[in-house]
Amino acid sequence: MMALVVAWQPVAAQEPETSIVPAQPARLELPFTQYDTDVHVLAIPEDSSVVMLVEKDVFIGSRTSYTFHKYDHQLKDLGTRNVEIPIEYEFKLMSAEATAVYALFQSRYAPERLLVAGLDGRTGDVALVKFDTEVTRDVLDQKVLAGNLFVTVLLDQHMTVVKLDMKTGKHQLLPSVYEPLSTELTFLTDSATKRAEVIMRQSNGVKSRLQLKQLSADGELINSEFVQTESERSLITAQVSLGDSSDRMLAGTYTLRDPRYSQGIFSADLTAGTTPTGVRHSLRFYDFTRLKHFFDYLKPARAARIRQRSQERRAANRELPLRYRLLVHDLMPFQNGYVLVAEVYYPRYRSDSYGPGMVGTRYRQFDGYHTTHAIVCGFDRRGNLLWDNTFVLKDVESYELEETVRLRPMPDGQRLVMTYLEEENIHYKIIDRSLPTPNDLVVPLQPANPEVKEKLSSTNYEGMQAWYGSRFLAFGYQYVRAHRGAGRDVFFLNTVSFD
Repeated sequence: MMALVVAWQPVAAQEPETSIVPAQPARLELPFTQYDTDVHVLAIPEDSSVVMLVEKDVFIGSRTSYTFHKYDHQLKDLGTRNVEIPIEYEFKLMSAEATAVYALFQSRYAPERLLVAGLDGRTGDVALVKFDTEVTRDVLDQKVLAGNLFVTVLLDQHMTVVKLDMKTGKHQLLPSVYEPLSTELTFLTDSATKRAEVIMRQSNGVKSRLQLKQLSADGELINSEFVQTESERSLITAQVSLGDSSDRMLAGTYTLRDPRYSQGIFSADLTAGTTPTGVRHSLRFYDFTRLKHFFDYLKPARAARIRQRSQERRAANRELPLRYRLLVHDLMPFQNGYVLVAEVYYPRYRSDSYGPGMVGTRYRQFDGYHTTHAIVCGFDRRGNLLWDNTFVLKDVESYELEETVRLRPMPDGQRLVMTYLEEENIHYKIIDRSLPTPNDLVVPLQPANPEVKEKLSSTNYEGMQAWYGSRFLAFGYQYVRAHRGAGRDVFFLNTVSFD
């Protein structure tokens, strides 16, 4: 499908360090509207490409058409492929390994039936493989390893993982993963080592620990180990470094009481061994009050009061209970160590009433998630916290709990840039270890041609993905108001470069 407009290439000016302005070297507009089209976007770092799966006529007509679209780093068209999906299936998830992309569909009538559309990023060929898993219900997550799909699903009030073999068309339930619904489960894949990592929280009702399992590309259990504490602290969730197993670092969140709320972050060197009771020698805890920037989202006076109360409690050998919910991102390698990003959020509710006057019934209704700030912590390879910083977010709300901020290294290799898209504005922050930097840097999305006076508005379902180098990809639905003539509804892609 042809784009409506062409890209433009601005000339980047030299900016002071604290006022770096990203370039937007390319923009693509496609004639898709949110009323009849769903667009699923994947930024592929391996070959600097973009793959989209387009569902056409989502609400109109009796049949939905599906098309893969691929673009290069300049958002130039590399071709399209139609995908014939039977009418009984609906789209669920899409993920990639190297340049291969896999879209997962589930039957509307028989949820145990799954269908995978695999796009070969080199040849453009599409393979359709059906699986009758016999037991699958809700689909929660999907990862790819060595051409196999590992899909986290619900089964009899438990979470498990089913492996879908694209070559043979066979499936296998992994016996090593079968956990209650209350379990916090993280599934990671590492294409370099051809291994998967599973992290599960286990609780006895009072305390919780983590169990880590390593799996082969075929889903076979290679190793299993526990991470637990001797104190009153409980481990909630974590991420593990991928790559060489001789260098494994774990980082995540812990609590004092309620597993819904985090007290701080912890880290551990998994190669350092354990005590006779099974506790890690290298387990370290960092209460949020000990982080330099965690409370930057508050007014200074309020932050100072919290720190003062914490110091008073600590002097009495007690800890000030903290109640924060964190969404933890995957660990990112950086400067011979790792960076952990976690978004701090809380659910919002509104009070509604049903019935007349004073006799009406009042109830709370969920009103989405509000994200206040994102913390970023730098560790060495042994899990020692080197620095921390915070990106204060503005008016970020969503009905789905999903990652908002994205992170990439700057070209100098010494700093990081964190960013997110809110309506027509790109918000970003330059992270220079613990140094304070502005939280309010923002630039508008650029139209296709800056010389033509067009206004971008009514941006919906917008998103931002980390791409390659110091580049990000912004996308969403938008109305473009022309200076003269009729406006247009489009689906846009904007490259955002900090090169």
